[in-house]
Amino acid sequence: LQAWLGNKTTQNVLGWLSSSSNFAVVAEGGAAGARDVVGFALLNQAGKVPLCYVRPDLLRNGVGRALLDALEAQARAWNISKVYMQSPGSASGFFERLGYVNAGKDKACYGLECDFLWKHLDDETVPARKRFCNCSQ
Repeated sequence: LQAWLGNKTTQNVLGWLSSSSNFAVVAEGGAAGARDVVGFALLNQAGKVPLCYVRPDLLRNGVGRALLDALEAQARAWNISKVYMQSPGSASGFFERLGYVNAGKDKACYGLECDFLWKHLDDETVPARKRFCNCSQ
């Protein structure tokens, strides 16, 4: 985890947030009116999702799905038809359940092994991992 978070310094995050070529979304939640940050995600205009994090105690509560829905809506607004990311293997199943195709192992920053995932945002597009037969039999 330390290696994966190695480039998430205050200076880097502030730079990512201040860049006009990035779109960030924050999920807030909390009990009794508290406004705690429970998730954060980032999209750049190249279609890359470099950040998508949910507070561990709130996994499986729709926070991650809401973050990705917001990023995908922004990608469509930017006329981006395909988004992609590098994900630690422990999170890849989540993204796959939301329609992301796992293209296999990759190396992320700092040489960490990760999965490379992508998704076409055009509903007409069939992901590469699925095959359909158009035969008449």
